Amino acid sequence: MKSIPRSPEQPSGEMTGRTDLGRRLAARREALGLSREELGQRCGADGNYIAYLEEHAAAPAIGTLARVADALGLTVDDLTGASAHRVAGRSTARRDSTLVPLDETECRRLLNTHGVGRIAIFTPDGPAVLPVNYLIAGPDIAFRTSAEAVTARAAGTEVAFEIDNIDDVTATGWSVLAVGELAAVTDQHEIQHLNTTARSQPWAGGPRTHWMKVTPARITGRRVVHDS
Repeated sequence: MKSIPRSPEQPSGEMTGRTDLGRRLAARREALGLSREELGQRCGADGNYIAYLEEHAAAPAIGTLARVADALGLTVDDLTGASAHRVAGRSTARRDSTLVPLDETECRRLLNTHGVGRIAIFTPDGPAVLPVNYLIAGPDIAFRTSAEAVTARAAGTEVAFEIDNIDDVTATGWSVLAVGELAAVTDQHEIQHLNTTARSQPWAGGPRTHWMKVTPARITGRRVVHDS
């Protein structure tokens, strides 16, 4: 990719974005804790080009968009905003589709690219699946809730945590499932570290300051790919 001079008024690493693409790119990059240079290394560009995409009304080629989106753990539609108001998964399946298992290393890499997942727990009223903002803390998956929430009351039980990504354009996708015991985080040093590491507040709002963590006993994943 061509190197683009950096705009002097926008230092590298500062989240900006003057178009929908630029804002989505910058917000996702910041959520992952990546500098422009680090993102550029992931997708075969340099930091100046990432700055250009964030700060200008750029029209990158589809191949460039695909590489940047993949480096951010997104689809092209997610990155450009084309899927913002569309229910995923309605495209027609291709006949050459194959379901391929993912190894644990790839599963953990994918877990690090997302910030919202679903936790499945058992409650007195039956099974429940709830979306949560999460972060990866060493081997654990951590999230905040309220002390009175059903997820907090599920401490000490086995739960499942799932994330996925669906691309309607290519009829592909992947999912990762982690199963393990749910526990409350009580160590003050660990709580302080999680508070410092978290890059956003829970989207659900309210006083959600009670940290919980899932320590996976097993992690599995699958990806839909095409033979051709």
